Amino acid sequence: MSIQSYRELKVWQRAMDLIEQCYQVTRSFPADERFGLTSQIRRAAVSVAANIAEGQGRSHTKEFLNHLSMARGSLMETETLLLASQRVGLISLELLEPILATSAEISRMLTGLKQALEKRLSEQD
Repeated sequence: MSIQSYRELKVWQRAMDLIEQCYQVTRSFPADERFGLTSQIRRAAVSVAANIAEGQGRSHTKEFLNHLSMARGSLMETETLLLASQRVGLISLELLEPILATSAEISRMLTGLKQALEKRLSEQD
């Protein structure tokens, strides 16, 4: 059975969970960070799920792989921004750890999906 919609992808579903976590944690950031770290974290987290969805909607497997690479980049950006927020005292390690755990899970899932798609490509040759 093949995936008909990006919404069926577990990695996309977890990326949506990451968006929720990022929005929740940044709600407590000071108002003067609204256009700084708050905005950057939220945009980067949304980009993870958006790139997975866009890639799945593309016609070719190579395009999907490219978008998964962009999703991974956005995931690393999200982590870096969250870690920076923790270092400057905007978020506690206690609140950060579950978000980083979600990110690590998404990273593993992206790797697995990438490997499966690469295998499919090599079998087509």
